[in-house]
Amino acid sequence: MKSLNNGKIWPYAIGGAIVMVFGFCVTTVVVTSKADIQTSDAYMTNYQDADKRANELIKQRLAFDKKYNVSLVQHSIGSTNPVLAYKVTTKDGVAVNDANIVVAISRPETKEFDMKLTSPKVSNGIYTFENAKFPKAGIWNIIAKVSVGNATRFYNIKADTRDTKIKEF
Repeated sequence: MKSLNNGKIWPYAIGGAIVMVFGFCVTTVVVTSKADIQTSDAYMTNYQDADKRANELIKQRLAFDKKYNVSLVQHSIGSTNPVLAYKVTTKDGVAVNDANIVVAISRPETKEFDMKLTSPKVSNGIYTFENAKFPKAGIWNIIAKVSVGNATRFYNIKADTRDTKIKEF
């Protein structure tokens, strides 16, 4: 009986390990390319565009925050008649009625329920969206793009239809 310990097994073991690692790499690429991965839309755009324009977006937010305040004054997303209302005022507390607000609503894990809300009712600086729909219980991302003249700010919150708490992010 011949022994395999005479040094001839190592080249086969190293070659087998290289083939196995290459196989794992190919399998990883194939499996991840088939995965349903959602892109980030924290600025109502894909993350590549937001990354390219990061400095511009930060400057726009700082310019907006120097002149205006924006806040969510009412939300009832768990009810049968959901309502989102944002208040926009100057730093002096004067209501701003000529802002442009677009609200995007989405689920964190899917784009199936995404919707954009435009044309709110405006009264004394309060912009009310009554046509929102939350067809599934759970966490929702609510992103408002508020523009007054050249100043723009994104107001992002996470809300839960089962809870009354909101979290700005």
